Amino acid sequence: MKTIKTIRPFHLAFPVKNLNKSKIWYSEILGCSIGRESDEWIDFNLYGHQIVAHLSNENYIENTNLVDNKNIPVRHFGVILEFKEWEELVEKLKKNEMKFLIKPQTRFKGKKGEQKTFFIKDPDGNALEFKAFDSILNIFEK
Repeated sequence: MKTIKTIRPFHLAFPVKNLNKSKIWYSEILGCSIGRESDEWIDFNLYGHQIVAHLSNENYIENTNLVDNKNIPVRHFGVILEFKEWEELVEKLKKNEMKFLIKPQTRFKGKKGEQKTFFIKDPDGNALEFKAFDSILNIFEK
């Protein structure tokens, strides 16, 4: 029988051009609580994971790869949620008139790795993907 090790929170730092816009978007749109912050960075709690927006003037390159007939941003991050959490987030984003980069859908339908997924972008163009699997054991299914 497959087992999944207890998952520890991850830490991810990413560039933004405007900290105030990021603070509003991540806290009010995604519902992240705010941790430590300075004039150059802000910690957010994204479903128990520490993500940190760092002020940067970096130019963004938007490379994509074709996955399941969709142009998926190469550079993206996100969280795997329970189905109910995923559906609640979809509804919240729709109520806030969020433009989906890739609309909520089921990918790999009927195959190993079947998942619900959608992509959005934050105000600075960072792509985020939110997924849900029917079982945590299917996350790494081949």
